[in-house]
Amino acid sequence: MTVLWMFAAIASICCDGSDHKLNSRIPASGTLDYEFRRRIVSHPPRQGFAGTTVLAKINPAPLRLMLTQDQIRAVLATVRYPGFSRDIVSFGLVKDIRAEEGAVVVQIVLTTADPKVPQQIKEESEQLIGALEGVKSVTVRIDIHAPAQTTPISNASAIEGVKYVIAVASGKGGVGKSTVAANLAVALERSGASVGLCDCDLYGPSIGLMFGAHERPFADSETGKILPVERHGLRLMSMSFLLEDGAPAVLRGPMVTKYTQQFLRQVDWGDLDYLILDLPPGTGDIQLTIVQTVGLAGALVVTTPQEVALIDARKAASMFQKVNVPVLGIIENMSYFLCPSDGKRYDIFGEGGGRSEAARLGVPLLAQVPIDIPTREAGDRGMPVTASSPESAVAKAFVEISKSLRQALEK
Repeated sequence: MTVLWMFAAIASICCDGSDHKLNSRIPASGTLDYEFRRRIVSHPPRQGFAGTTVLAKINPAPLRLMLTQDQIRAVLATVRYPGFSRDIVSFGLVKDIRAEEGAVVVQIVLTTADPKVPQQIKEESEQLIGALEGVKSVTVRIDIHAPAQTTPISNASAIEGVKYVIAVASGKGGVGKSTVAANLAVALERSGASVGLCDCDLYGPSIGLMFGAHERPFADSETGKILPVERHGLRLMSMSFLLEDGAPAVLRGPMVTKYTQQFLRQVDWGDLDYLILDLPPGTGDIQLTIVQTVGLAGALVVTTPQEVALIDARKAASMFQKVNVPVLGIIENMSYFLCPSDGKRYDIFGEGGGRSEAARLGVPLLAQVPIDIPTREAGDRGMPVTASSPESAVAKAFVEISKSLRQALEK
């Protein structure tokens, strides 16, 4: 700020030879009073005086603080968009700010169908700006644009020849989802159903290893469809059949969607009672592609009892509910450990998490599958434990799950 100093010789001339002196004070009224004493030595003294001293006192007009756009924008940056943690400035909703002589005008553009949102933003913005010093009036103008109309997804359809498509999902990796999918498929096949298993986890395929299948699938010369690999009476398809050992699947979004559709639509699944989809963890492109294009009979959510797994399991269940895919039940995997020596039970990952989550969702808790060494060993050598040790506690749990599913879907 540039201050123009003006001096007027309004006081008597004295001969005290005083030095430079500046006193200033700011009273409550906002008026600045200045006293300036300066000895003038640049001019020769007048007759009868050894020197001259000029005393000047000036009372300028009250000082007014200038509002800036940055000040107003900083205040608006504290206004959160309703339902979000971000503010309206970071969302890019503030389009124009004007401030002239204490009158502030703000232009905001929103895209919403909820009338409460613009009202809340307007009231909060006006209140905060009005509290700034120097503001005389505030006008917040909000342009409301209707959200783009989206066409409901209506192309979700059945897979040719397949009666029931069941998605096995989890919000978090490491809960044994692929082990559940593999053993459930075997249990359904052992119950007399014709079953296929599609490994939809393109980035981390493991079904090939769990079934000891490493050969590449072939395409039918007449139909052009891919012929699935067969193991233990199941028809299998996995990205692991298409990759060299240790080779990663480096795929962007469009390619992920393309491969997923090929696995579902361009594989000759034949006539199946059940097609089990082993989904990757989370709620990303693959999951959305499947729920939007495939008519799912339902989904199974796999979790462990611990809260850190349940948090993400809730997200997976919520995704299916939002797209009207029924959640058929919760499977609590690695629920407990039975010591082989004395049969004592140890709740390694806690207790009751799956049961409480099933109750919250209003769906059945289909099983509490224990954790044991034979299940891990069977998966590593390419034969799911339900096939290799049908009398084990884990295998019996999957038999019960398959019975519950068939009763629920085939009634």
